[in-house]
Amino acid sequence: MRAEAKLSEVQHTAEAIFNEVNKIIIGKKDLINYLIISLLSEGNILMEGFPGVAKTTIAKTFASALGCDFKRIQFTPDIMPADITGTFIYNQKTGGFELRRGPVFTNIVLADEINRTSPKSQSALLECMEERQVTLEGTTLKVPRPFMVIATQNPIDLEGTYPLPEAQIDRFLFKLDVEYPGEEEELGILISKDKEIFSEIKKVTTPEQIMDMVTAVKKVYVDEKVMRYIRDLVIRTRKNRDLLIAASPRASVALLNTSKSFAAIQGRSYVIPDDVKYLAYAALKHRLVLAPESEFSGLTVDDIIQDVLNNVEVM
Repeated sequence: MRAEAKLSEVQHTAEAIFNEVNKIIIGKKDLINYLIISLLSEGNILMEGFPGVAKTTIAKTFASALGCDFKRIQFTPDIMPADITGTFIYNQKTGGFELRRGPVFTNIVLADEINRTSPKSQSALLECMEERQVTLEGTTLKVPRPFMVIATQNPIDLEGTYPLPEAQIDRFLFKLDVEYPGEEEELGILISKDKEIFSEIKKVTTPEQIMDMVTAVKKVYVDEKVMRYIRDLVIRTRKNRDLLIAASPRASVALLNTSKSFAAIQGRSYVIPDDVKYLAYAALKHRLVLAPESEFSGLTVDDIIQDVLNNVEVM
């Protein structure tokens, strides 16, 4: 792929990534799409699901198909920030300090069960998630690109866990619910496992090609009417009395960037309102917090987003 990729090449490569991951991850088409969109938007993913629904497998399979370096961090209560970012170690032979890079110095980082470690260690990811860099002892080091954090958490078994603060949850581009497979998907998993189809994943791209795609996606055209539509969606959440926390400007930017990525993987050089609608739930759901009285009444964040989409028109 040339230094400046064409959108047709972006679409072709995205389809190749999707098809490769879909061989292993059965019945998760939207989830795979969201992973690709997040990658091209240079965002991060938070996946939540019950044990055994393949959250770790999804991350490893995705990284393998990309041809990117992958590292997994198993978060535990005793893990320290230096275990994540790295630190300087004194070398007795040389009499100096040497940098020992942590697992964040890779392309795809799986932060497994991120809510099982302390807020101090959770926050070690913030700088690299937002700024693609790590500061150690006053020294700023860039992480490789592309760079993406895929964090997982379990919605049950919450004893001894540390829920992510709203400020950190907002750093994730999408929060994806990994649900149990349906009947046909479950059968497909069994057939694949029985026939040992779970073989090596073919690498369909390289980190350099991915960065070319990222550059191309940034040039996708967004009409001012679509921007106004995104603005109106976000502003409407701020006027909703059922919400304790509404969507921030970061949510607006997330919808803008991901809409460009979604348009590009469909081979379009422009964004349409339906792109925004497709992404609204994944981009907004984790950023909205219901007021206690609204939650007690049975209202859900999904209800709020549906109301917003139903009542905001493209001007």
